[in-house]
Amino acid sequence: MHIEQLREYCISKKGVTEHFPFDEVTLVFKVMGKMFALVGLNNWEKGETKINLKCDPEWAEELRGEYESIEAGWHMSKKHWNTVTLNNDVPDAFAFELITHSYELVIQGLTKKLKVELEDL
Repeated sequence: MHIEQLREYCISKKGVTEHFPFDEVTLVFKVMGKMFALVGLNNWEKGETKINLKCDPEWAEELRGEYESIEAGWHMSKKHWNTVTLNNDVPDAFAFELITHSYELVIQGLTKKLKVELEDL
């Protein structure tokens, strides 16, 4: 997967915006102001194609056991976030599913007001 494919997939989702809230090299995708995906662009350029994604805690543990390229979220809550190294043993189609899962988890946690705003977009 190329970085543009990743970016296009993320921003194609309803209510998603992209930001650099931490520094000029950490790209963060948010839905209604809440993070669901982070990518270190400087590492990506070095060949470290990693993305941090929110994940259901039980499934996160399962995935870490099943895939060599999925580990506890780097610099994130290890319970709720995974770091996924793309272009290894995680197929692109499954990586897109993981991105969608992260996006949907964040939506589930939104307030009613934000959910209504998202629906109206």
